[in-house]
Amino acid sequence: MPGTAHTSLGQFLRERRSRLDPASFGLPGERRRTPGLRREEVAQRAHISATWYTWLEQGRGGAPSSEVLHRLSTALMLTGPEREHMFILALGHLPEPSYHQADDVSPRLQRVLDAMPEHPAMIRTATWDVVAWNRAAAVVLTDYERLPAGQRNILRLMFGNSRVQAAQDDWLKVARYVVAAFRADAVRAGASGVITDLVRELRQLSPQFDRLWQDHDVAGHGDGVKRLHHPRLGTLDLEFSTFAVEGRPDLCLMVYTAANDETAGRIRQLLAEHAAQGSER
Repeated sequence: MPGTAHTSLGQFLRERRSRLDPASFGLPGERRRTPGLRREEVAQRAHISATWYTWLEQGRGGAPSSEVLHRLSTALMLTGPEREHMFILALGHLPEPSYHQADDVSPRLQRVLDAMPEHPAMIRTATWDVVAWNRAAAVVLTDYERLPAGQRNILRLMFGNSRVQAAQDDWLKVARYVVAAFRADAVRAGASGVITDLVRELRQLSPQFDRLWQDHDVAGHGDGVKRLHHPRLGTLDLEFSTFAVEGRPDLCLMVYTAANDETAGRIRQLLAEHAAQGSER
């Protein structure tokens, strides 16, 4: 008898096939006994035999390879969560990460950042490029809008910008942590193959990065505390938390919050001053 996992995979494939509109693929929709695409049409889109696809739906095709599952995901136009679910049904684990570099974020994610007006927040990629930020991050941390797109990278700033280095309470400790977290992020998101040029650039730019990279340390980057020396506000005690963006393994949301009332008051004061300056222009 077919295994339970293969039967569940077959049911999932049939359900997703039935949801596809033939007209959206330029196929005639009339005279079809059942909704959705035909089995042979899905098989053709996935570049597999119709016989084997039929067996998969019937729970007797055996475990397909990751490559076949990727092709079925495209053929059935699965969402990210649906694709992950299919891999779990078929193989018992999530697909290996496939990294896609983000150049920007959706308006919805930007609104999430803007909804935290007193908390510096940003979204970075697995290669630590900052692709979105709120006004508090620009005022308190770095005004990314003034930087060329290629320089909106936390690693380039940490190892190549003297102002950013001077702002760290213990630069070497922070730098070591950042490099270890960067290494872990790149592997987790499947970006290890695309960081070669960035790592080569940083090793040439900074002997400190070169030494830290050769240590091969790996660290998580979930949350922690950070002390900054701001040129106008003095010492700021901050807590930071990071959050994965659902369906986007290439993105990470970072939020900084004041660790005490004094820091919170200083940040509010600076934000108010910038808002007043903006209204006067």
